[in-house]
Amino acid sequence: RLARAGHQVTGLEQDAKMLAVAREALAAEPEGIRSRVRLIEGDGRETGVHFLPGSFDVVLCHGVLMYVEEPDPLLAGLARMLAPGGLLSLLVRNADALAMRPGLSGDWTATLAAFDTDAYVNRLGLAVRADRLATLTSTLAGIGAALHAWYGVRVFTDTAPDGTPVPEDVATLLAAEERAGRTDPYRQVAALLHLCGVRG
Repeated sequence: RLARAGHQVTGLEQDAKMLAVAREALAAEPEGIRSRVRLIEGDGRETGVHFLPGSFDVVLCHGVLMYVEEPDPLLAGLARMLAPGGLLSLLVRNADALAMRPGLSGDWTATLAAFDTDAYVNRLGLAVRADRLATLTSTLAGIGAALHAWYGVRVFTDTAPDGTPVPEDVATLLAAEERAGRTDPYRQVAALLHLCGVRG
């Protein structure tokens, strides 16, 4: 989408299979889009190997931190890649709301266990971790990309089973999710958090 909107896009992925899928999807795009996208095989924790400091106006790290045991080095590397005033966008699992999904599903044992941990098993069956808003706010300040805004994501729809058909009134659903995602207390119990840090 970013390349279609006219932006130059660089993707960094360490998994060869994921990279192959991305390259296949890119190959189906018109040349004008393909010429704006560069895909690189590499580890996000080693951004200095691939990029000079200040190389990007925007860095997106969505759905990645849950797979990284120690996220601070990765976040510091991402912040170094930002130009002054650049935006670091993170999409993470909300550790402060891990009890919501099992609770709304009636799994009371898992609900009680989720209050005391940041670890969980995702829908792919993988053991992963979640992040807390307060911790990430502190980390972002410490790496020079202070939190500018944050939102909740999947406040009302997190328990929808995979493969659920898109409802006819999807615009209304999205409007409700968008409003909840920017409104307390709803955003605090969202399944995911979207944090936007700005490089000083």
